[in-house]
Amino acid sequence: MIRQAVILMLALLSAGCGTAGGRDVPKADGPPRRIVSMNPCVDAVLMEIADPSQIAGVSHYSHDPRATSIPLERALRYPAISGSAEDVIGAAPDLVIAGPHVSIQTIAALKRLSIPLMQVTVPESVAENQAQISEIAARIGRRSAGDALNARIDKAMADSRWNATPIDALIWQGSGLVPGKGTLADELMTHTGFRNMSGPMRLKRWDILPLEGLLDHPPAVLLAGRADMGAGSGDGNRMLTHPALAKARKHIRIEQYPSNLLHCGGPVIIRSVERLAAVRRAWRASR
Repeated sequence: MIRQAVILMLALLSAGCGTAGGRDVPKADGPPRRIVSMNPCVDAVLMEIADPSQIAGVSHYSHDPRATSIPLERALRYPAISGSAEDVIGAAPDLVIAGPHVSIQTIAALKRLSIPLMQVTVPESVAENQAQISEIAARIGRRSAGDALNARIDKAMADSRWNATPIDALIWQGSGLVPGKGTLADELMTHTGFRNMSGPMRLKRWDILPLEGLLDHPPAVLLAGRADMGAGSGDGNRMLTHPALAKARKHIRIEQYPSNLLHCGGPVIIRSVERLAAVRRAWRASR
């Protein structure tokens, strides 16, 4: 099916026809008018900086309530695009923004068809996230909106900063997933007044910590959440309701930290630091 769609598209283009999938293909001059995002974190950025009329499709992850980093009702306003070239071509985009996990075959097909393509990496710091926001905003003709989003991130970071003694803490998803040093989550924890215990525990950048290991080295604050992406509601998430963890509440403050705060940066940084600052205030108020 993908091969047939590519051949058809090439035939249309070589014949000078300006349609694809029954829709008019926008001209290349000026800002893009039909943007397709193949990355859920780019979806989150576009929701904040793009004109709604510019968005022709979002990543299928954003239609999944377990995975989306944007309000589901907003995501459902736009078609969900899978990772196939056929699906992308059917949306008649004049710009595709793709992350590093899109298949080589899909990227190659888009390039063969000369569909404008912006490939982005996974930013691992606040600075990298803000630089990526500026790059996307410039590419879609929305520089001022990008500047406004970055200003909101700056304000959220300034409002949540904590320079006093940090609190020993750990982000621990229901499957045991822990973000370590060098991750965006680690930077946000440190910024908001927490000491990420993954370092002293010698965990890897992203690691799995069993319940037993957690109880052997209990943090003062446990930022727990369901591991929805890929874990579903299986055995991994049952650790959150384990009797041993319930007993540990006597000396561990367990706070909710939704897994969708770990999936992306961009505008999600604002929600993340607001949540972390709220947990810090609650912990200190309880002392």
